[in-house]
Amino acid sequence: MINDPNVLSVSEFSRNVKRVLEYNFPAVWISGEISNLAMPRSGHWYFTLKDDQSQVRCAMFRQSNQRLNFVPDEGMQIVIKARVSLYEARGDFQLIVDSMEDAGAGALQRAFEQLKQTLQTQGIFDSEHKKPLPEIPRCVGIITSPTGAALHDILNVLKRRFPALPVIIYPAQVQGNDAPEQLLHALHQAQEQALCDVLIIGRGGGSIEDLWAFNNEQLALAIYACQIPVISSVGHEVDFTICDFVADVRAATPSAAAELASPDQDEWLNWLQGVEKQLGNLIERYLSSLQQRLQWQYKQLKHPGRYLDEVAQRIDELSARMEQRVHFQLQLRQEQSLTLEARLQQHSPMHQLTQQQTRLNYLQQRLKQSLIPYFEHTQQQIASLAREMDAFSPLATLGRGYSLVKDEQGKLIKSATQLTDDQQVTVHFAHDQALMTVNKK
Repeated sequence: MINDPNVLSVSEFSRNVKRVLEYNFPAVWISGEISNLAMPRSGHWYFTLKDDQSQVRCAMFRQSNQRLNFVPDEGMQIVIKARVSLYEARGDFQLIVDSMEDAGAGALQRAFEQLKQTLQTQGIFDSEHKKPLPEIPRCVGIITSPTGAALHDILNVLKRRFPALPVIIYPAQVQGNDAPEQLLHALHQAQEQALCDVLIIGRGGGSIEDLWAFNNEQLALAIYACQIPVISSVGHEVDFTICDFVADVRAATPSAAAELASPDQDEWLNWLQGVEKQLGNLIERYLSSLQQRLQWQYKQLKHPGRYLDEVAQRIDELSARMEQRVHFQLQLRQEQSLTLEARLQQHSPMHQLTQQQTRLNYLQQRLKQSLIPYFEHTQQQIASLAREMDAFSPLATLGRGYSLVKDEQGKLIKSATQLTDDQQVTVHFAHDQALMTVNKK
């Protein structure tokens, strides 16, 4: 039986169980109370994690527990991230712890990181949304507990730096279940009144549970939408809340917030004194310049009599120049008038008619002179053509004893065949004609 392959040794069985446990149970989160805590010199921690009904052995090795920022203690409520395993040497079922958190602070820290990541993804923390603080605010609003030390610190700093700066306190709880709602109400009230140039919201230091009201999502969104610049001063310098990330400015402490919100009276007084001195010097130089100008003007001032004499002389000079100018203008106008009159005469209708009549007579004379030779030449041509035509004229033929015979319609009869008996015809001679009747062809 010992050599039977189906029979497992204790080590093989423990190893197989370990594989099954580690394969089927990946890393899990488990909460419980620490008991039987052991911290040997090796640096490894061993303890039992229990609740009201069950318990399980745990081991957290040195390379894992060195990353913790706290030391666990007996009876502490914790949350661990562990892997299921089996300690083969004793066959004990146990958890190998990779990380550990305080049950109270750990849950809140995870919620804080989750909300921070969500708002950061939405761009709520981006610097381009941050509003600048006023250089000299008209009024400072403080949202905090009216009985907390933070308010006294802020007021003391404001009184020291700028006593004349008005302050409005918007009271609200800064810790507990009602704190987020009261903080929201105070922020809305400050915006509705619109009396402040800058708001300080915050409280003194404390645990993450004490500061949890300032990790509220609605409060963060309200600060982001606030039209008034907001300074967040929650806790001490090492403490961070969601309000610190979303506010326009984050101050390490409430006193530092008061420093940021208020101008330094001494610095401004020194600056004003310097400006006053510069202004005084400018006024003195300006008055001195005016005095010099006044003295110069006084020296330039003349006696009224002398001034009148100069004016009279100036009037005489201007009168003479005006007469010369008028005479010159009249002479110029006369010359222009004569020139225009001559031009008018040249363009007068009578003048034009006279010129045209003269030109007409001249053209008529030239026409007569040119027509006589033309007429004589034309008459000669006509006589020559007449003689030529007369030589071929039928009348000339008739004058030599010939005659023409025409019927009743005046048509020329060229042959006797065109005649009929008793037909009347007209016989044309050189100088007369006779009506005849055909008796026989």
